[in-house]
Amino acid sequence: MALIDEINELMKQAMKDKNQTALNALRGIKSALKYKQVESGGEIDDAMTLSVIQKDVKKRKDSIEQFKQGNRPDLVAEEEAQLAVIEKFVPGEMSDAELEEITKAVIAELGASSKKEMGAVMKALMPRLAGRADGKRVNQVVGALLS
Repeated sequence: MALIDEINELMKQAMKDKNQTALNALRGIKSALKYKQVESGGEIDDAMTLSVIQKDVKKRKDSIEQFKQGNRPDLVAEEEAQLAVIEKFVPGEMSDAELEEITKAVIAELGASSKKEMGAVMKALMPRLAGRADGKRVNQVVGALLS
């Protein structure tokens, strides 16, 4: 089942269960996906869907931090509940050992040896990771291996 179909099914179930938190979270994702579809001018695949979901997860985590700083526990609780619904779609984070292993393989394939080639390594590496590692974390690993 495609990711978008799974989101639609969960939306229907949330409506039946009258689960407003899940429904709001899923509607937000669906809206972002529609926007992305219009922006790209065609159908969106699971990879695009996953990237939209990951952006939403990151946005919600940032919001939670802001609400904590603003001393708004009501909004923190709401965002955390919606985040829990959305995170079900995101694959688990890759371990440091796995990330380093894949990075070393890409560096060997490209024959990279200096930090000047970091951009090429990142460009080849990020599609392989498919959302299982944060870009900032990948950047640090690549930088450490190329130094």
